[in-house]
Parts: sequence; structure tokens; C-alpha cells
Amino acid sequence: MQRSSMFILYVSNPSASARFYAGALGAPVIHDAPDFALLVLGNGVQLGLWRTREVTPAADAVTPASSELAVTLPDAGALQALHDRLKAEGVTILQPVTQLDFGLNFTAADPDGHRLRPYVPSPR
Repeated sequence: MQRSSMFILYVSNPSASARFYAGALGAPVIHDAPDFALLVLGNGVQLGLWRTREVTPAADAVTPASSELAVTLPDAGALQALHDRLKAEGVTILQPVTQLDFGLNFTAADPDGHRLRPYVPSPR
């Protein structure tokens, strides 16, 4: 079985999206060009941000909220602090901090409307 090492979101402005994710997740940007940006999320996982009009082969129309990136946080305090910081920075919060079956979470929109869902897993 192969392991995924990169997730790619199609975005209108890779640099703007890279700034969003770098700030929201504390992830270093290791490549930033007009058509593609790359961040390291940890544990060997990378996030690629590809300018939609440059995707080859061409992608079908990408609509806002067509993708969601879920990231695990260590505890409720870290989750609330991230929520409050993003909200204060003017990031659109789609769902406030909420307890769901899988854990405590909130949902924010990136510059293209993709969803970022930080969460703290529920105890098993």
C-alpha cells in the first residue's frame, strides 16, 4: 500500500493561500511561485497549492468549499486559541467551536473557500 505524502488544493493565488496556511497552521512554505506553492505539514505530509488555471490536465470547475483539510490539534486550548486568532484576523469562520462525534472542532474558509477544519479527536 502506498502512503499519501501530498495533498493538493486548486487555488486562485498560491502565494495568498500559502500565507493563509502558513499563518493558520504554522507550516513552513518551502516553495512559493506564481503557479504553485508548497508547505510542510509534518509527519512527511505536504500541502500543495496549485493555481487552478495552470492545472494539467485541466480541472473541471472548482467551486468554493469543494475541498476540506482537517488537521489535528493537541488540546481544546490550542483549538480555541487558533479559532480566536483566525477570527480576529478576519478569516471567515463557517462553524464555531463545536463538539461532533469525532471531536471538538471548528471550520474556517481559506481565501478560495476551501474548508480548514482543525480538531481535537474524541477519546476512544
